[in-house]
Amino acid sequence: MTEEDPYLWLEDVTGEQALDWVRARNAETIGELTGSKRFAGLRTELREVLDADDRIPYVRRRGEHLYNFWQDATHPRGLWRRTTLEEYRKDAPGWELLLDLDALAEAEDENWVWQGATVLRPEYRFALMELSRGGADATVIREFDLDERKFVEDGFTLPEAKSDIGWIDADRVYVGTDFGPGSLTSSGYPRITKEWRRGTPISEATTVFEGKPDDVSVVAGHDPTEGYERDFVYRSIDFYRSERHLRTPSGTLVRIEVPEDAKTTVHREWMLVRTRSPWTVGGVGYPTGALLAIDFESFLDGERDFTLIFEPDAHTSLEYYAWTRNHLLLATLSDVKTELRVLTPADGWSSKPLAGAPALGAAEILDTDPDVSDEYILNTSGYTSPSTLSYGHVGGDVEVLKQAPAFFDAEGITVEQFFATSLDGTRIPYFVVRPSGVKDGPTLLTGYGGFEVSLTPGYSGVIGRGWLARGGTYIVANIRGGGEYGPEWHTQAVKSERHKVYEDFSAVAADLTSRGITTPGRLGIQGGSNGGLLMGVMLTRYPELFGAIVVQVPLLDMKRYHKLLAGASWMAEYGDPDEPDEWEFISEYSPYQNVHSGRDYPPTLFVTSTRDDRVHPAHARKMVAKMREQGYGVRYHENIEGGHGAAADNEQLAFKWSLVFEFLWEQLTRDH
Repeated sequence: MTEEDPYLWLEDVTGEQALDWVRARNAETIGELTGSKRFAGLRTELREVLDADDRIPYVRRRGEHLYNFWQDATHPRGLWRRTTLEEYRKDAPGWELLLDLDALAEAEDENWVWQGATVLRPEYRFALMELSRGGADATVIREFDLDERKFVEDGFTLPEAKSDIGWIDADRVYVGTDFGPGSLTSSGYPRITKEWRRGTPISEATTVFEGKPDDVSVVAGHDPTEGYERDFVYRSIDFYRSERHLRTPSGTLVRIEVPEDAKTTVHREWMLVRTRSPWTVGGVGYPTGALLAIDFESFLDGERDFTLIFEPDAHTSLEYYAWTRNHLLLATLSDVKTELRVLTPADGWSSKPLAGAPALGAAEILDTDPDVSDEYILNTSGYTSPSTLSYGHVGGDVEVLKQAPAFFDAEGITVEQFFATSLDGTRIPYFVVRPSGVKDGPTLLTGYGGFEVSLTPGYSGVIGRGWLARGGTYIVANIRGGGEYGPEWHTQAVKSERHKVYEDFSAVAADLTSRGITTPGRLGIQGGSNGGLLMGVMLTRYPELFGAIVVQVPLLDMKRYHKLLAGASWMAEYGDPDEPDEWEFISEYSPYQNVHSGRDYPPTLFVTSTRDDRVHPAHARKMVAKMREQGYGVRYHENIEGGHGAAADNEQLAFKWSLVFEFLWEQLTRDH
C-alpha cells in the first residue's frame, strides 16, 4: 500500500520520474567521487587489467575447434572466434572470426551484450545464439551458421524473453519462452516447454510439459550421446526442488524417482545422485552431500543398489564433478581448498589424485570432451597466483597451455586462513590477504552467504591492483548459506535460520578486530546481490562494526522481493513474506523495514543497474530514498545498462570498481 511505502513509484524501472531521480543521484555521486587524479588513475589501471591483450583467452572445445569470446579496448562488446588446439598452443594463436558483436550492434543500432551460444552436437555447424540488450537476463535467440559465419535465414529465432532453448537435432529444438498470457511462472521463467520443428511457426510447436504457475521453471533437454540418446524434462518446483522425467520416444514421461532436493545427472550408462538431505533407499542410509552412482537402465527397472562414490566429512565437501570419456573427475573442498580426484567406474570406481591443484588456491575443470576422449582443461589460481591454464589426459602428462600475467606485485603479500566463532559456536573460516608489515591500513571484507555458492580462493587483477597493491588488506568470509562445507552449510541458514548468515559475518568482523588485523573505522565491506542483502543487514544491524559499506545490486525490501522480477524463485531461500509466520522472521532483518533515523550508520554507497532484470533496481532506489529522507548522506550510482553484473562492458566495469574502491579508500583512510 502506498501509505506504507511512499517510494513505490521508484519500482517503475524506466519511468521518467524514477529515471530523473536516478540521474540526479548519479550526478551527485559522480561529482563527489570521480574528480580526483587518484580516481582517474585507478580507472585507467583497472581498464588495463580488464582489456589486457596478454590475459588468457579461455576456451571451450566443440568438436575440432576451441571457442573463445574476447573483449578488449578495440572490441568492447566482443568477438566470438575459434581456433584449433595446435594453433592455441602458440603464443599468438591464429583465430577464425565468427561474429564481431561491435559491428553487429552498430549495423543493427542495438546495444547487444553477448550471453552465449549452444552448438548442435555432434556436427557442430549450427548454434543458437543468445544476445541481450544492455546485459539483461532476457535474451533474443538467433540461429547462426558456423561454417558460413552468418545468421541462418529463416532459422530458429525468438524475440526478447527469459527463454530456454536447446537442440534435439538439426531440425528440432525444445523451447520454453513467453508464449503469451499464462505461459510464464510467477518468477518470470517458462512454465511450458514445447518441441518446435524447423520451418513451422512457433504457434504450432507441440507442448511437451506444463508446470504450475508457482513453479520456478520448466525445461526440456536432449542428450545426443551416441548409443545413449535420451530426452529429459525438468520441473523446478522451487530453487532447490525439482521433478525429473525421462521422455520416451513415444512422448510419454517416466518419473525418475529420486528425492526432489537431490541433484541428478545421467551420462552414458550412469546416473549420479548428489544428496542434499539424508536419503534411505534400498535399505541403506546415505548422508547429506554424498554422491551416489547406479546403472540408469537398472534403476528404471527397479534396481536401487547404489554405489557410494563420495562421502563428505566435517572438513570436506563435494564442489562439482565432470565426466571424461572413461572417468569421473571430482573437485572437493577441504576447508575451502580444492582437491581433485579421478574415479574410474570400469575399475570399481577406484579413486586417485588428479595432478594440478594448488595448495592454497582453487582449481577448476573448465572443459572436458566426454564424447570422444579423456582430455580436460584445468584452470588454477590463488589470491596471489595468476591463473595457469593446463591441458591433460587422465593418466597422462599435464601441459601448461597459457599463463596469465601478474597484474600486481605479489612480493611480500601473504595469504592466511583463520576461523572465527559464530554466536552458536560454529567455526567460520575466512582468508586474509595482505601486504606483510601493514598496520592500521584500510581493510575490505566481502562475503555472500546464500544459494549454496562457495567463495574459493582465486586471482583477481582488479582486487590486486585496485586494493592490495595500494596497501589494502582483502578478506573473504566463508559464511553459512554458502556451499563451502556441502549442502548442510547452506541449509543451516535458510528461511527462519537466516540470522546465522548475519551472525557469521559479524563474527568474522569482530574477530578481525580482536586479532588486531584491523579496527572498525578501517574496515569496509562490499557485497552484491544476495551479498548486497548481507551488506544491508550489516548496515542496519551491526553498524558499529564498520567504517564504510558498499551495497551492490542488492535485495533490500524483503516485504516485496517476491513480487519484483525473479524474486518469487528465491522463496525457498528466504521464505514467503505473505505468510505471517514467515514474515515474522524475515521482518527481523529486512533492511528496508529496519533502517531508522537517528542511528549512527557508517558511510554507504549503493550501486545497481537499470537493466538488471533479476534483482529489481528499486531495492536500492527505495532504500536510498528512505535514508535520504531520514537525513543520511548516502551515495548512489545506477548504471543505465549493465544487467545483474551492473556493467555491460569493460569500460563500465572499470568505472564501477573505481567508484567502489575510491569511496572505500576515501572513507577508510580518514583519521578516526
